[in-house]
Amino acid sequence: MTDTDGITVAWGAMGGDPALVSRVSTVVRAGALQARLPVRELARACVGACALAAAELGARRAGLAEVPGVRVDDGALATAFVSERHLLIDGRAPVSFAPLSRFWRTADGWVRTHANYPHHRARLLGALGLTEGASVETVAGVLAERSALEVEEAVYGAGGLAVALRTAEQWAAHPQGAAVAGQPLVGRERIGTARARVLPPLDGDPSLPAAGVRVLDLTRVIAGPVATRTLALLGADVLRVDAPRLPEDPDAHADTGFGKRSTRLDLGLAAGRRAFGSCWSRRTWSSPGTGRAPLTGSGSPRGAARPQARAGRGAVVGVGCVRAVG
Repeated sequence: MTDTDGITVAWGAMGGDPALVSRVSTVVRAGALQARLPVRELARACVGACALAAAELGARRAGLAEVPGVRVDDGALATAFVSERHLLIDGRAPVSFAPLSRFWRTADGWVRTHANYPHHRARLLGALGLTEGASVETVAGVLAERSALEVEEAVYGAGGLAVALRTAEQWAAHPQGAAVAGQPLVGRERIGTARARVLPPLDGDPSLPAAGVRVLDLTRVIAGPVATRTLALLGADVLRVDAPRLPEDPDAHADTGFGKRSTRLDLGLAAGRRAFGSCWSRRTWSSPGTGRAPLTGSGSPRGAARPQARAGRGAVVGVGCVRAVG
């Protein structure tokens, strides 16, 4: 396996010209993103494909004869992939994970929980039959008496997040594992009949290939906000929108908010819906994410985004993974 194999796969999944992969070079750094799983290779693939796409877009918009070369340095991408560990907010390190967001021993294995958000913490504790003030030690004691799968089902049924750890073989045999295996790395779906917007020639710096692109960021947590942070880095005008009743973790917002503007909007109000339509009409892309709606506190943001796209008011870009089947 070469240093660019993952980039080749990701680039091909995006529909890129195979000949352009030769424009990518790598700088290998021993010890970068060490893990049992191929984390460094995944990071290279993500960053390499994104950087090559940016280079191609910049070349086309600037009228360059060829796409400039792209260098992927393991040291730089390792820093980017753990950006929260390098961030300081008013001189302090951010809080990346709450006390109840961790791996836990169960009666027959391990389970991973997520309780960074107050509503996720409340649902986790409720599913375990514990009060809001339960300590880490109390939670550990309850989980140690239950099976991992039992915890997963109970917490998921309560609207929380808990996942039983599985071997590769167990995951492949699971319905969700099979569903993920059957999905393309990058999916495309045309949901409207409007013509694609043509970006004008680039007047400024080719290193800002997304200049003039306007993005409505409706995402939360990590994947979506990092994707839109990348678009902002490439010159896009990104507006992040959150719901007033479902705020984002302030430290996570700071880490993923570089280069963006942000606001709050409630689609439960008529004025909020009108403002959303106005924002959409001036945006080129929207990234709605895959979780619960950030604007209303329930439902899917994709439901608000798709009608706008069908009317020819931009493209919807989803960032996430298969969450459930059936």
